[in-house]
Amino acid sequence: MIFIATNDDGWLTGQCAQLPQAISQGENLDDLMENMKDAIELVLAYQSEKFLEKYKTVKEYTIKNLTIRHETASSNKTSQRKRVFA
Repeated sequence: MIFIATNDDGWLTGQCAQLPQAISQGENLDDLMENMKDAIELVLAYQSEKFLEKYKTVKEYTIKNLTIRHETASSNKTSQRKRVFA
């Protein structure tokens, strides 16, 4: 959803409800919508970059012994598996 208002100069301004950082303006509705698309794309690209910067570290986990227990009404089964994840 885009909130639209007219400023003192007669231009239309818009702000995306789901991405409040995406704000733009245009002389008419077509210009505003085109500029809003650009603003939304820029905000999403920026957020994506920030997310990747924050979570770009790689963590390694090793599981040496994994027990999986599967029970049914007629039998009990337990299996031991050794796995290493890198």
